[in-house]
Amino acid sequence: MDTKSIHISDFNYDLPEERIAKFPLKERDHSKMLVYRHGEISDDIFKNIAGYLAPGSLMVFNNTRVIQARMHFRKSTGALIEVFLMEPGEPSDYELMFQTTGHCAWLCMVGNLKKWKEGTLERQFDIRGKHLTLTATMDRNRTGGTVGGTNYWVDFNWDNPEVTFADILEAVGELPIPPYLNRKTEESDKVTYQTVYSKIKGSVAAPTAGLHFTDRVLADIDAHGIERDELTLHVGAGTFKPVKSVEISGHSMHTEYIVVHRHTFNRLLKHGCKAIAVGTTSVRTLESLYYMGVKLQSNPEATEEELHVNQWEPYDLPHNDDGLVIVDGKPVTVEQSIRNIVDWLERDGLEALHSSTQIIIAPGYKYKIVNVLVTNFHQPQSTLLLLVSAFIGDNWRRVYDYALAHDFRFLSYGDCNLLMP
Repeated sequence: MDTKSIHISDFNYDLPEERIAKFPLKERDHSKMLVYRHGEISDDIFKNIAGYLAPGSLMVFNNTRVIQARMHFRKSTGALIEVFLMEPGEPSDYELMFQTTGHCAWLCMVGNLKKWKEGTLERQFDIRGKHLTLTATMDRNRTGGTVGGTNYWVDFNWDNPEVTFADILEAVGELPIPPYLNRKTEESDKVTYQTVYSKIKGSVAAPTAGLHFTDRVLADIDAHGIERDELTLHVGAGTFKPVKSVEISGHSMHTEYIVVHRHTFNRLLKHGCKAIAVGTTSVRTLESLYYMGVKLQSNPEATEEELHVNQWEPYDLPHNDDGLVIVDGKPVTVEQSIRNIVDWLERDGLEALHSSTQIIIAPGYKYKIVNVLVTNFHQPQSTLLLLVSAFIGDNWRRVYDYALAHDFRFLSYGDCNLLMP
């Protein structure tokens, strides 16, 4: 299959507005769950998911936490400017960014840009009973990615050295719920739009398959003998970027940043390099690892930046019928690829891999690590729907037709799929 020639119009379906869940259920784990198992479709309640999973398997979660990435400033003229944090600039490390005091910089989308041509924006407020002045200055000559428009470098400065940038976002930032909900963020979203296991701040959108899990469900998974592990992919706003080109070759995937610890690689090896992925973000991370290990096969001295996975690498690299990349005339197995990363981490004394990926997973892609997928119902003509189709083939239409006919709720706050090809 020529993946790049796929027409996105072939991945369309009718999604009535009333089927989009605007709010979550009161009890997360009472969402409906469509079960696709070896071509057969049934449904259940999400809280029963552990009973469908094989004891002894490995389940991988994305532990990223959504930040309150929207900030509003009002100019002296009265114009309201929205600054949407997209990617850390200075410092560029997410963890360091939220600990910084006094100054930081981000690449940002700017709403009402025409009203902010120059000058510094200012906002005053109190944190822990102490007054603080926050300023924002935009450098129009320093720009970044193009998800929904150009991202501009914005310098933030504040005059209280005891306050971190994380404190500021907690005080005046707004949680960026998905645009297709067509409503304003409510106080309840601060809780319901986070997974119960979220830890590492950095996403501007939730890994929504994880929103169904509760401590009760996680305990049941443990009781069934299913091992759990976590990785981090900071979800970017590009997850909502529609495919506007006729063929997907014209679509540019956004870059997302990942962190995977050494113990996760060792667990993958223990489980035969197979895993149950919770959400498409976990899928993109796990599947990207194979291609990072392939790079190390031919360049053991590669840097973390050089391990970045480009959008079309899985399709452009020479590979066999199983999708294994050929290096020096031999296919690189998944186990060898993961061992390459473990060896690289151990040699450099690193506890975790920090890198990035632009991978697009679409029909024609051969999955290397993920063999079971927990995911929500995705938008028509989206890259996420392409990912699902690559996993279960044309049966995605049967799954979505069943869901529409049986009153399933769609998108971020909607119901769940358990996909077992």
